[in-house]
Amino acid sequence: MNYEAAVRYLLSLGRELAAPTQAAAAKFDLENISVLLERLGRPDRAIPSAHIAGTNGKGSTAAFLESIVRCAGFRTGLNTSPHLEKINERIRINGKEISDDAFARTFTRIQALNEELLAAGKLRAHPTYFECVTAMAFEYFARERVEFAVFEVGLGGRLDATNVLKPTVSVITRVDFDHENFLGHSLEEIAAEKAGIVKKAVPLVLAEQRPEAREVILARAAEVGSRVIDTATAFRIEKEWVENGCNRARVRENVSGWSIEIAPQLPGRFQIQNALNAVAAARYLQERGYRIADEAIARGIAEAVWPGRLEKLKAEPDVYLDGAHNPSAARELAAFWEQHLAGRKIWLVFGALRDKAVDEIAGVLFPLAAEVIFTQPSTTRAISVAQLAEITSHHASNFTIIPEPERALEYALEKAAANDVIFVAGSLYLVGQLRHYWKNPSPVAAR
Repeated sequence: MNYEAAVRYLLSLGRELAAPTQAAAAKFDLENISVLLERLGRPDRAIPSAHIAGTNGKGSTAAFLESIVRCAGFRTGLNTSPHLEKINERIRINGKEISDDAFARTFTRIQALNEELLAAGKLRAHPTYFECVTAMAFEYFARERVEFAVFEVGLGGRLDATNVLKPTVSVITRVDFDHENFLGHSLEEIAAEKAGIVKKAVPLVLAEQRPEAREVILARAAEVGSRVIDTATAFRIEKEWVENGCNRARVRENVSGWSIEIAPQLPGRFQIQNALNAVAAARYLQERGYRIADEAIARGIAEAVWPGRLEKLKAEPDVYLDGAHNPSAARELAAFWEQHLAGRKIWLVFGALRDKAVDEIAGVLFPLAAEVIFTQPSTTRAISVAQLAEITSHHASNFTIIPEPERALEYALEKAAANDVIFVAGSLYLVGQLRHYWKNPSPVAAR
């Protein structure tokens, strides 16, 4: 099977949310992925790893930690989701995406085993899109002799296909409301799903949390005997400042007095917390005997790249991409606007998915924008532009409806003055589509 055929077949299995947290997975639990990995020889057990869950910041934390370990000289794997432009982004070794040929070879092997196991009655259903890509990451990393891998949970945690891992360290970033239809309608329920990644004798790095989420996660850790490295109590930020437009901080470990200065190039004050999660995980790896110098921690934080999150494409007018797709992320984006863009006119190109809290997101962002341009990303999961405007336009002082994202962005570019700012937000699908268009001005197919 060639690359194009492999991608088509994966897409035929269903979209991203056909992953193990939905109806099929509720029935099968982690059975499908476990059966497939057993047939592969358990590649998930071949490599030391970190496993990262959370509502916001888990992708950035994964990028920071992988960068640290790579800067320390280890051959690294990174498995994240969703992708922005190309599915290969989900599987990386030493920061480089899996090649089209390697992707096709790996999927062909996985699919042959799927068919074998289905014919033998060992699988009750074909593995989902997400299960297949997760298995591909495990298999590819093992075959390529990765020395340490970082895995980002796709959705939730407890029933996510990545939760077959027996990691060296687990991380739970900030927990907030998102995917309530799948994870629960209270913060406690959502936190319980995230806490499903906590495992016996595997230390947990825990980001600062709301009290109700923190209580649930700590209870789970106590139940299974997991040591908790609570960043809210184990570390303190001694100093935080902005230098040359970048956030910097000096972080001190409370017990040992160890300290380090971190300067992520990723914009937004919240990236200091995400970087701190990675620092705490790296400190644990040092404790375990991993040769990770302090210089590698600082350099790894500074060099980490995570596209589509407050990513600046151009100046005059400034154009930013940010996948703020839930209320918590919207609040962080609003804080960035108020901190860095006070007094400047903001044009907001906005599109979202049907399962998102669009009215709450709009209530945070729209009052700060001079004009909102409603649009619709090219995915079957997108909320129609007409319905989006009907639900949320009362939050906007001015708005325009342009269904095609590429035209919506061009409209904003035509209207904006040199000192204005254009933001694309509301969906990572929208961000990925317009990021691709910016580099290659042609429409993007639905995914």
